[in-house]
Amino acid sequence: MVFLQISTVLVSRISLELVVEPWINGLWAALEKHFLSNRGREDTSETLTMASHASRDAVTPELLHVESQVGLLKLDDSGGKAAKVLEQNAVNSNQSSTLIVDFEASLTHSVPPLSQASLNIPSLPPEYLEVHLEEALGQEESHASVSLVDPVFHVPVSKAVQLTTNDAIKTTLLIELDISKTDFSYQPGDAFNVICPNSDSEVQFLLQRLQLADRREHHVAVTIKADTRKKGAALPQHVPERCSLQFLLTWCLEIRAVPKKAFLRALADHTGDSAERRRLQELCSRQGAADYTRFVREAGACLSDLLRAFPSCQPPLGLLLEHLPKLQPRPYSCASSSLFHPGKLHFIFNIVEFLSNTTEVILRRGVCTGWLATLVESILQPYMCANHVDGKKALAPKISISPRTTNSFHLPNDPSVPIIMVGPGAGVAPFIGFLQHREKLQEQYPGGHFGATWLFFGCRHKERDYLFRDELRHFLKCGVLTHLEVSFSRDVAVGEEEGPAKYVQDSLQRHSKQVAGVLLRDSGYVYVCGDAKNMAKDVHDALVEIISRETGVEKLEAMKTLATLKEEKRYLQDIW
Repeated sequence: MVFLQISTVLVSRISLELVVEPWINGLWAALEKHFLSNRGREDTSETLTMASHASRDAVTPELLHVESQVGLLKLDDSGGKAAKVLEQNAVNSNQSSTLIVDFEASLTHSVPPLSQASLNIPSLPPEYLEVHLEEALGQEESHASVSLVDPVFHVPVSKAVQLTTNDAIKTTLLIELDISKTDFSYQPGDAFNVICPNSDSEVQFLLQRLQLADRREHHVAVTIKADTRKKGAALPQHVPERCSLQFLLTWCLEIRAVPKKAFLRALADHTGDSAERRRLQELCSRQGAADYTRFVREAGACLSDLLRAFPSCQPPLGLLLEHLPKLQPRPYSCASSSLFHPGKLHFIFNIVEFLSNTTEVILRRGVCTGWLATLVESILQPYMCANHVDGKKALAPKISISPRTTNSFHLPNDPSVPIIMVGPGAGVAPFIGFLQHREKLQEQYPGGHFGATWLFFGCRHKERDYLFRDELRHFLKCGVLTHLEVSFSRDVAVGEEEGPAKYVQDSLQRHSKQVAGVLLRDSGYVYVCGDAKNMAKDVHDALVEIISRETGVEKLEAMKTLATLKEEKRYLQDIW
């Protein structure tokens, strides 16, 4: 790590470009001379020539390591230390691999060519908010709704059930809300918003890090700077008047948002250490676009990560209000029918858990799912107790919800129309509402004609995360569900020639003729709910292949047919 320490000293004393640019010109010639004089290898020239070309096109970890050692050669007063390091690398390749890690790029550290480049950084965004923290002095704090969407309903949680076993890869919870004393209404297929706060521990970290912990109860007063150069500057609508600093960071700002380059640019000007400031400038520069994508955007870095990574960065509160977006409510699909559960609303979710390792390994939960899981701990019923009538005897927590704009993800108006439902994992949620609704309709109209219902469900393990297994078997037994096809992606089939389908798209392919018949001959509907990144695309591709194969047309024509189904609202998606 000596090279890093020396580089830091250099950066703090003089511009990196002034030192590195002249020095790099003679790098390969000096390195070649060093190898030939000290090692006598016959193939050194060829190796160095290849390395020289590689330096112009792409920088590998091995080359970065060589450059680092040459840095030692150049900067150490005697050069003997560098020669020993190079010799040791030749003797022990495993140790070399270990050393390379120290010189790989990271959120806090760049490598050549970026570390040696002249940077084109964006202009500094003009500051426009003046923020003052005022003592409350007995004044009532504003608890105005943090949602700009009306109406907002405050409803109690009447039940919470764990739907998966403790050894399942993902933990799925069902929550039942009591909406009987509100005007909230819904139909199967609808979604609604849950208004959630930021993690309390993350809020406390920001207060401490910004040196504002002792002023957390102060009221936040925000005005437009009189001398701002920002055109059309306006106060952020999501910051209520007279709210406390604690309330602001908890309910109003999306502190987990991935910082945009403009925010990084502004943070750089509030960073005291020159090496840290240079790295922030790199991340927002044109030359550092790849590093920004890798270490900030794709890594999901947030403000807290940046403040941990760059200790000398001390932004003012106004900068956070200018660059952090509004904390958005999280949408969830209704997993029940009001005919089946009058006065109740069910929804399910996976508890999102992930490691944030931008600077240090931190286990984080999803903003909303983590909060909900903690909120219902006292009343949570364990796996296999989903049909238990009464929840644990504890004070029912309340949450705030709001309806979402009307969508078309609803059952056909004509119940005789056949439907295909594709919903692996938590994507099965709206289809439970569909089937509950159909069951009640069939009870009300015993002589009615109801179309076929197909459900393609998938999970990892049959015995761990097969959601609503008993309910689905009930629907199948009473004829509400006519076809149930389940895929288990992680279970190993034993004693079966073909074996079960691994994914829902595989199961669709196995029932190609029936699927095509429902969609093309019977004018049926297909609904897809769940993961947008992979599953929805794979299902779409499977449907294209099915239409192409069963109708004998080219895939382009099959894609046009599927596009027509979308226009007719017979191919509907609720994906995230």
